[in-house]
Amino acid sequence: MLSDTLAKELLDGQYDAGQKFPSESALVNRFGVSRVTVGHAVRELQRRGLVDRRAGSGTYVRGSARPEATGLVFGLLIPNLGETEIFEPICRGMASAPEAANHALLWGNAAQDPLEIEAQSWQLCRQYVARRVSGVFFAPVELTPGKDGANRGILSMLEQAAIPVVLLDRCVLPYPDRSAHDLVGIDNRRAGYAITRHFLQLGCTRIMFAGYKGSASTVEARAAGYREALLGHDAAVEGDLIAVLKPGFEDEIEDAIRVAQPQAIVCANDRTAGRVMHVLLKAGFKIPGDIRIAGIDDVAYASLLPVPLTTVRQPCNDIGEVALAAMLERIAHPEMPVRDILLNARLVVRQSCGAGR
Repeated sequence: MLSDTLAKELLDGQYDAGQKFPSESALVNRFGVSRVTVGHAVRELQRRGLVDRRAGSGTYVRGSARPEATGLVFGLLIPNLGETEIFEPICRGMASAPEAANHALLWGNAAQDPLEIEAQSWQLCRQYVARRVSGVFFAPVELTPGKDGANRGILSMLEQAAIPVVLLDRCVLPYPDRSAHDLVGIDNRRAGYAITRHFLQLGCTRIMFAGYKGSASTVEARAAGYREALLGHDAAVEGDLIAVLKPGFEDEIEDAIRVAQPQAIVCANDRTAGRVMHVLLKAGFKIPGDIRIAGIDDVAYASLLPVPLTTVRQPCNDIGEVALAAMLERIAHPEMPVRDILLNARLVVRQSCGAGR
């Protein structure tokens, strides 16, 4: 694209700060394209913050064309910001990154009612498009009836506005499909494998996986890692060992456990683990005496649950820093291949897994 070619020249320092940029007529003659194409390319350069267009005077190179020095404004589109505990530390990681000093992050209000999440996400997306933000960090909607349509529609709106997107934590499409945007998170399949293998190494052979219906693709990836670990160790992989929970009906896990009689439960995340733990303790189960539990994420309260939770820690601060760097790289080099940037996550052993027994 012509805009990419011109952006590369600007970013490579071929023009001085404040220098008048070639006129549209000069660019038409140079590249042999239509004036409409040139006009679109120059508007794209302005949207990226690389040039300023001054009425009656022309187009000028910004004080610094390089994105790491140019003050850009990014939008945070994180519908579950108040519900999913990993995103606040991820956002703090963005804000504290060295590259963030010259840029601004726009935060949207988090809906309290799950039924309002989709509508709020659409509204926030429209606001970012109207403000012509330089990029959007998007954590796709989960646990709502219309999440798939909402996620695809939001991405389509941002794509039509030519606004770069970096996905946080999860893709909008189920595996093996892939969106056309960079993604920053952890290797969720590896996390599911690691926590399941930990139970296997403790001598457990019947291990249950528990997650909520309608969850993000990360849960499917963690479940895939769980199944892979079981298969690799000749352990049971049975239908009654997969518990699909419905929000508000967590008590059903008690019946599922009495039927399947697992020795341990791998929960899709720490929030699920916390709710399951409270249900089981209320029902008289001893943790880890009767059943062992583990989660994934290592959110702030994981160590403060009634039985401190064994889990896999997401490096949230690092995810935020890497996400901001990925966005700046995408703006500087829009022609780069789409990437999954997956950070290492480590096992954190606490009492709930019974490792000391």
